[in-house]
Amino acid sequence: MSELVPGGNVPLPDGTLTLRVPGPFDVSALITDDSGKVRGDGDFVFYNQPTAPGARLSGDALTLDPPALRTGASRVTVVVSPADPSTRLGLLPAPTVHVTGPGGGVVARFTPPRPQQETVLLLAEVYRRGAAWKLRALGQGYADGLGGLARDFGVDVTEDAATTTGQPAGGNGEHPDPDGFLGLVNSVRARAGSPAVSFHPRLAAAAHAHATGMAAHGRLDSESPDGTSVYQRITSGGYTYLTVGEHLVSGPRTPGEFVEYCLSAERSRLTLHDPAFSQAGWAYVADGRSGDMYWTALWAQPFTPAGLTRAASEVTALTNTERAAAGLAPLTGDPLLTTAAQAHSADMVARAFYSHTSPDGREPWDRAAAAGSTRRTIGENIACGQRSPAEVVRGWMNSPGHRANILKPDFTHIGVGLAGGGKMGTYWTQLFGG
Repeated sequence: MSELVPGGNVPLPDGTLTLRVPGPFDVSALITDDSGKVRGDGDFVFYNQPTAPGARLSGDALTLDPPALRTGASRVTVVVSPADPSTRLGLLPAPTVHVTGPGGGVVARFTPPRPQQETVLLLAEVYRRGAAWKLRALGQGYADGLGGLARDFGVDVTEDAATTTGQPAGGNGEHPDPDGFLGLVNSVRARAGSPAVSFHPRLAAAAHAHATGMAAHGRLDSESPDGTSVYQRITSGGYTYLTVGEHLVSGPRTPGEFVEYCLSAERSRLTLHDPAFSQAGWAYVADGRSGDMYWTALWAQPFTPAGLTRAASEVTALTNTERAAAGLAPLTGDPLLTTAAQAHSADMVARAFYSHTSPDGREPWDRAAAAGSTRRTIGENIACGQRSPAEVVRGWMNSPGHRANILKPDFTHIGVGLAGGGKMGTYWTQLFGG
């Protein structure tokens, strides 16, 4: 596996390639010939136009079959922009492209220097040299968004900015809600003192896909028969979150019956009332054989840089509360440890593993050193599935090994990372240094 630097290149194996950029980004691609210009709008692959000959975009992953590209195509440029178009790339974690070959093995990985004012970044390109294909790391940014990129590549972008960047058209989060679901839910939340949630089409699309799968197989399950979790459906649809909750229910015939069911048990009631959630999507699909109705309702707090900072700071504060109770000095936030912790959480989501040891054999101290840390003592806690800082710190304190790290006197600094997606929904990392 090659770790590339800007301008570096590596030969690619024959067969289908997957280029994945996990995190709060929209991924798109431009298919060109050697002139660097597209032939038409069909050469621009993005959220609202996810396929072209030889290329398919699914959430954060671009799948390429280079020989199947349209006639004359010799280059595919991978582009990333913030999922929230109001956010500069410089406020987000640096994007990393993971390139895997036909057998799933990692071919290369590239993380560019953190962008500053740019809103769009040319991350990498797959290009033909003779009969072979290669990957080149780029890292070139645009401060004027997709408009500047479009001018350079000859793309005629006629969609409005929200549609082009993969955000809901219209931008106001409204939904026809013919069955009154949203109004009913928000009435219940208001009585519990929780803020209203708004409809989000990407959550709704993920909910519909999951409800359809449950109805087709006649059973409730958080995973599809192919092993895809409801959380992976959300992220593959281009929605990035800080926290997420779900209701998977069969039986109710109306929104009123669904809400009544959710209020009947403590766990499902807490999810319905959770004040952390601000967006929702839902669907219900009938099993054509039994007539049973299968529901998926998704509740989420979308990713924002400020939200990530708040969540990480809360984990640190709760950790220091536990140390204070044990008579220990507080830990100080360390930006290099934070970078390594955040990268590990994102990597666990991207490469579908859960371990202190990365698939390429790197350990916590290796990741800390790669981020530039020179701390002599390194420790790490990881967790998955918890929905809040309080829940994850409580879980670590209830585990002897994790508790020992939190209360180790030799540690003086900490970095915290979290990423949404994967089998379990949210992956957390604490990286300690001393």
